[in-house]
Amino acid sequence: MKKPTILGAVAIAAVLVLAVPALCQTAQDYIVKGDEFYAQFNDRQAQEQYLQALKLEPVNYEALWKTARAYVDLGDLLDPSLKDLREKQMASYQAGEDYARKAVKANANDTWGYFELSAAMGKRLLLLGKKEQVKMSKEVRGTIDKAVALDPKNDLAYHALGRWHRRMAEIGGIKRLLGGLLYGGIPKGSFEESEKFMKKAIELKPTYGNHHLELGRTLLALKKYKEAAQEFQACIDAPIITSKCQMYKKEAERELAAANKKIK
Repeated sequence: MKKPTILGAVAIAAVLVLAVPALCQTAQDYIVKGDEFYAQFNDRQAQEQYLQALKLEPVNYEALWKTARAYVDLGDLLDPSLKDLREKQMASYQAGEDYARKAVKANANDTWGYFELSAAMGKRLLLLGKKEQVKMSKEVRGTIDKAVALDPKNDLAYHALGRWHRRMAEIGGIKRLLGGLLYGGIPKGSFEESEKFMKKAIELKPTYGNHHLELGRTLLALKKYKEAAQEFQACIDAPIITSKCQMYKKEAERELAAANKKIK
């Protein structure tokens, strides 16, 4: 057997030196890398990095809530033409909810665990039956209120509160009466409160297109068609700052076309 040459030994040493940083990556290293992928709108790669962080530190709060966020975003971005869309979305939102609950358990004094819990539950809620929706809507409201209380500048929490009010306000008249009899009391919401909280979200972060999209939808419900059209246009004109912004723009284009037909 040939003895290794000096050059060969140097090459082996170089490989080992390069390998050491990879072997010594910390949970925070993975989180930073995940954030880089998230900023590049690559939710799948971001999710993988956050999960790697959790392998090293299973109760790392930041990795937990960001993993929850990734599952919700990936569920939202699933191809609508998938035959098993509902099942895949349900699984993704449920995973997001599970990680968010772990985040809240790891740190009950920060806004993001509660917000991501409300987001995952809110998305999963829409895929459930009426009885489950009524039951979960109360818990969703509780988590949103916690997120707002812990950070009054969390624009996404106000956005969630605005959507919650609109969703509850849409259940009116006979539906609310029958739903109350069948499933128990249905929480009350109002379009006016929805408008107020959506405008608060925009005040805090005017560049986020989805705030304008959802405010536009609330204004439609209030029959404020011209104002709604302005918000849909604002969404279309907003910068792309998340992986879902293109999706919001397409939705805003459809909503704008419908709103314009109602403007006299």
